[in-house]
Amino acid sequence: MVHFSPEEKAAVTSLWGKVNVEEAGGEALGRLLVVYPWTQRFFDNFGNLSSASAIMGNPKVKAHGKKVLTSFGEAIKNMDNLKGTFAKLSELHCDKLHVDPENFRLLGNVLVIILASHFGKEFTPDVQAAWQKLVAGVATALAHKYH
Repeated sequence: MVHFSPEEKAAVTSLWGKVNVEEAGGEALGRLLVVYPWTQRFFDNFGNLSSASAIMGNPKVKAHGKKVLTSFGEAIKNMDNLKGTFAKLSELHCDKLHVDPENFRLLGNVLVIILASHFGKEFTPDVQAAWQKLVAGVATALAHKYH
């Protein structure tokens, strides 16, 4: 179980209130698919993923990215129970989709990069540390069913 201090919770929730979920979600998933092209195999029904511009402009990538980032909103509401919050998604990704759990960590790291690029100086080292802790906790929770 991940423990967040009151300061870490405040750092995460303060920034989260300013995140454009649709924009950041689409960008995060798009970058994951571009930077780590082997992850594309889980999205073969998304149509054209042949180039970075095709991926970043793909409406299915954007829509699923929004869905993924919306689930991070649930994580933020339930920072003290990430495992419980993601139990069903862990089961889905393990049993039905057979997603490599390493991909959860990769997506979390891409999300941190997106947040840093969007928020610049506001994304201080303390804010980054809190977000890194959150995305690591979410990745662990999503990988729980695999263990």
